Amino acid sequence: MKRTLSLRWRVSAVFGLGLVLVVSVLSLATWHLTTGYMLSQREQSADRQSQVNVRLVEAAIRSRPDSIDELLTGFSTGPDSTILVSRAGGWRTTGRPIGPETLPPSLLADAPARQRFTADGIPVLAVALPLSDGLYVELYPLLELEKTFRYLRVLLIAGTVACGILGVGLGAWSARRALRPLTTFTEVAARIARGDLRARLPEQADPDLAPLAATFNTTAESLEQRVRRDARFAADVSHELRSPLTTMTTVAEVLDRRRDTMPAPAQKALRLLLAELHRFQRMVLDLIEISAADRPDPADDRELVDVVPLVRHGVAGGPPPVLDLDPEPLLVSADRRRLDRVLANLLDNASRYGGGAVRVAAHRRDGVIRLEVDDAGDGVPADLRERVFERFARGVHAGRRDSGAGTGLGLAIVADHVHRHDGRVWVEDRPGGGARFVVELPEAPV
Repeated sequence: MKRTLSLRWRVSAVFGLGLVLVVSVLSLATWHLTTGYMLSQREQSADRQSQVNVRLVEAAIRSRPDSIDELLTGFSTGPDSTILVSRAGGWRTTGRPIGPETLPPSLLADAPARQRFTADGIPVLAVALPLSDGLYVELYPLLELEKTFRYLRVLLIAGTVACGILGVGLGAWSARRALRPLTTFTEVAARIARGDLRARLPEQADPDLAPLAATFNTTAESLEQRVRRDARFAADVSHELRSPLTTMTTVAEVLDRRRDTMPAPAQKALRLLLAELHRFQRMVLDLIEISAADRPDPADDRELVDVVPLVRHGVAGGPPPVLDLDPEPLLVSADRRRLDRVLANLLDNASRYGGGAVRVAAHRRDGVIRLEVDDAGDGVPADLRERVFERFARGVHAGRRDSGAGTGLGLAIVADHVHRHDGRVWVEDRPGGGARFVVELPEAPV
């Protein structure tokens, strides 16, 4: 049950079952008390009436024996009642015809007796009292009492079911109220996970929730300060390295122009130095780019960007992949520079690790603009498809240090820029082999 039902519905089910159990116990108690009391009252009334009738029959036997039949007819209380009198001459019956053979044996003893049973399909209460020379038996119909019992039974069952439904509703309402802070906590934690480090829980008046909110906000504040401190450190280091790195690269390129005059070992060392300097320069530029990920975009940086011409411009200058573009404009509200960087990094990743881009597509689908970049490589293993978007993650190429190796920051920059635009990015298998990197961005309203 825990695996299939959420916490809210488990609480609702417990409320409903608990209320059904309580109401069932009360209903059973009410049933037994009510039916017992009503039967007791009916039996006492029948005993009193039978005793009065027996005295009248005894008096009639002593004074006018021939008037017994007329007297018994007057005792009848309805068409379903029956009176049987046993004397030396046999049985006399009045009312609904019920033979003495249908009476339970316990009623035919020479002692007062009372018993409920069904006579010809009608529930009756039989009272047997001895006479001086016989037996008096009167059958009182219980139809009205049985009807009352049925009504009471239906009422109690319906009330129990209604209370169970009410308990489920009350449990759902209570769970929703009780879990509302947890829902807020989940939303704020999700915002922080998406990169909104300024998200905080509202202050709680509840003394049980206030410490949790305060601790969470303190942790989020510490995390924000640490991330911003690390970002400032990376930005400061990158900016500080940029000038000497540019100088070193310039000097190395000057030496490279005179490489023919150098000995062979020096030429090889110079080639290695230039490759590492260029790789280091790309890393510094990527660090500067990614260190700005936590800074909010100025409002005036957003504009309506048509993805179709952006893709056509982005793939120009290299081996042309197959373009699969919608004929209509695909508009997104975005920072054009960041979108250019997203496409450039995806194409660069395909060139370095996937044998080059073979297809670039842009389509409209369910309110989002979908950008796809397919490569001709071996694809990305399933266990690395999330890690490739982490910083300094280079997947199966982590050991490469040649001039064509990347810095491990390109896809991280893609993920940061896409998430900044409230979009999604992932990698999947391309039909026919290779990897397909997919970016989805919300479509801008026209």
